Amino acid sequence: MDYQFTPAALRCLAAAERRSGHADSEDYAPVALLLGLLEETETRAAGVLAECHIDPETVERRWPTSPPSSPPADSNSPIRPASVEPRSLENVEPQSLENVVARLRATLAAAIRRLAPRRPWVLATEHLLLGLVAADHEVGRWLHAHGLDADTLEREIHPYDGSSTDLFPAEPLEEAVTGPPLDLPEDTSPTLGREGDQSGKVVSQGASTPGGHLGALRVIDASANRAREGLRVVEDYVRFVLDDRHLTAALKQMRHDLRDALAGVSTTHRLAARETQADVGTRLTTPGEFDRAGGAGVMTANFVRLQEALRSLEEFGKIVDVDLAARAEHLRYRAYTLQRAVHATGDSLRRLGHCRLYVLIDGRPTVEEFTRLAGELVEAGVDVLQLRDKTLDDRRLLKRARLLREMTAGSDTLFIVNDRPDLAVLARADGVHVGQEELTIKDARTIVGPDRLVGVSTHSIQQARQAVLDGAGYIGVGPTFASATKQFDHFPGLELLEQVAHEIRLPAFAIGGITQDRIEDVLATGIGRIAASGAILSAADPAAVAVEMRERLRG
Repeated sequence: MDYQFTPAALRCLAAAERRSGHADSEDYAPVALLLGLLEETETRAAGVLAECHIDPETVERRWPTSPPSSPPADSNSPIRPASVEPRSLENVEPQSLENVVARLRATLAAAIRRLAPRRPWVLATEHLLLGLVAADHEVGRWLHAHGLDADTLEREIHPYDGSSTDLFPAEPLEEAVTGPPLDLPEDTSPTLGREGDQSGKVVSQGASTPGGHLGALRVIDASANRAREGLRVVEDYVRFVLDDRHLTAALKQMRHDLRDALAGVSTTHRLAARETQADVGTRLTTPGEFDRAGGAGVMTANFVRLQEALRSLEEFGKIVDVDLAARAEHLRYRAYTLQRAVHATGDSLRRLGHCRLYVLIDGRPTVEEFTRLAGELVEAGVDVLQLRDKTLDDRRLLKRARLLREMTAGSDTLFIVNDRPDLAVLARADGVHVGQEELTIKDARTIVGPDRLVGVSTHSIQQARQAVLDGAGYIGVGPTFASATKQFDHFPGLELLEQVAHEIRLPAFAIGGITQDRIEDVLATGIGRIAASGAILSAADPAAVAVEMRERLRG
């Protein structure tokens, strides 16, 4: 079977070579490797050692050395001082690595004997540590006495389902570097070789083997990390800033679906190819990376991060796992939909956050009556006025709409047109409202453009959830009670209001038969906005009733 060493593992071997030197220091080589593992502080091996309270000082107290800047001339010690050069493989001679590998043959053979049946294509730092623990030498016995057990460590690195458990942060993905050939000791099992090959030789990994796509694995692992991180940040924004249960659940489900999509790519392969310290991009930054316009800016930046990562997973998945590529494409489209829904919710809360009372008015028999009623309601501080009239022809309806625009202009009252996005545009209304049988949100948006609100009536929790995903600016929820304005065969009532209040943060207005004496029942569901018509328009003093209802909603 073919093996490679990760860059971090090679640096540990190079550090061991620097410490043990070219002399015949086989007995000290495991100690030097242990110190080399401790030098790579961001690796999994270093994390395990730290959990066992093993540090360089502890090791050197057990195997005392006082390495000066250069060895004493009369020193008989085979131990050479550790190099203070930067941790780099550029100046390491291949022959030096072969020398230290030869001196560590018992350690590496112990690791390979345990791991070969599960085929870890690349030896990483945790595999070197496993070899130290499992080998029959003084260092292995000392590590065991400090709480490290080979069987336990093996299970943590490679559980029998072939995935990694990651008890501590994994080495970030970087392309693995080919290590020198290793001739295993004579007692190594012949099953370590490739099927049909009993040579037992560890050679460099070829491009045609499962580990040959290390560059693609590097991209996949890095993109998977970015996607998960981006999803988590967005989920935190939706959960803690928007307080939206519906969208939080959708994002959480997406995280689980991303995990499932990645299941076809061996975690062992991904982690073995991972490397932070040699990544040329880790220290590249731009000023924009530290510029966030509040929580919404954080949300937007991380949605972009998520979508870019999914695109990389899609493209490089075509090299490694076609199923991953297909799933990543589907997830990317879901991310686009969720971004719109999250943005629409935040934007609508900004625009409608103050709105509590939404009043629907008709065109009235005359222009004078309409002008007087609309003027009184605007003066009373009604938050939203919707013009809804199924009896007027288009010309008269447009005339009423333009009058209402003039009266609401410069006030805090928003102006909505019911069911007619074309007239909403002509009258320069703030938005349009559609029902379940009228134009879809998509079609209405096509007409009114990106800036106007598009509200939609919903009669079930499923319709309310879909309206959020469709990009609605707000929803009407009901009918709550029987109404003289509009007839319904089914009344979802207060129960639907409770469901919507429980999981949806998009502004929602309870509608249907809501009168002054029923406001408290509505508020008890958690819904704090209502849409009314008959209760106000049929009153002797519509403005006074509107003021009272608005104050009760705000109070």
